[in-house]
Amino acid sequence: MLKIIGKKINMITLFINNIEYPCTIIECKPNKIIFIKKNKNNNYSILLGYNKIKEVNKPLKGLFLKYNSYYYKKLIQINNLKNKDIKNLNNKKYIDLKYLRRTKYLDITGKSIGKGFQGVVKRYNFSGVGGKTHGQHNRLRSPGSIGAGSSPSRVFKGLKMSGRMGNVNVTIKKNKIIDIDYKKNLLLIKGSIPGKKNNYLIIKKWKKFL
Repeated sequence: MLKIIGKKINMITLFINNIEYPCTIIECKPNKIIFIKKNKNNNYSILLGYNKIKEVNKPLKGLFLKYNSYYYKKLIQINNLKNKDIKNLNNKKYIDLKYLRRTKYLDITGKSIGKGFQGVVKRYNFSGVGGKTHGQHNRLRSPGSIGAGSSPSRVFKGLKMSGRMGNVNVTIKKNKIIDIDYKKNLLLIKGSIPGKKNNYLIIKKWKKFL
């Protein structure tokens, strides 16, 4: 399925029929089509670029020079596209918000805000050991037992423990489109979107809507 790149700008509050709705503003400038190539299995791959910049590292510079393109900060390659997905793109240089015309819902992927190293109470909503009792010391937010000593004599993989929280790709499905400003390349989405301001987002049509 074809996707486009956007950037999270800000959140605002809208009043629709005297009901308060939190909304997210997404900037979605035209995505540059760097290449479209046909694969051996008769599927297609497409590389999109977003946010033009002046300098990149040497490997990326070689890629852009190969396809005679400007430098772009954010790149996304989409594979396994069918002929019907790209039939309207053969003579185009960009994909813009018109691709989302007649669409009501979107699936949006972004990188969540990093929380750093956190304990199990904040990371997994553990309750801790409960109230203080005689003899307890620094165990109010403890994870508790992580396994028996004699058998199995190890900690099982996947056990919920302390660790890094956030900073992972998160997909929110079925986000409702409130409005699209084609002139300013802005997308207004109902609700919140993963990540902080100026984070890049991957946007595609909601699968069930197709």
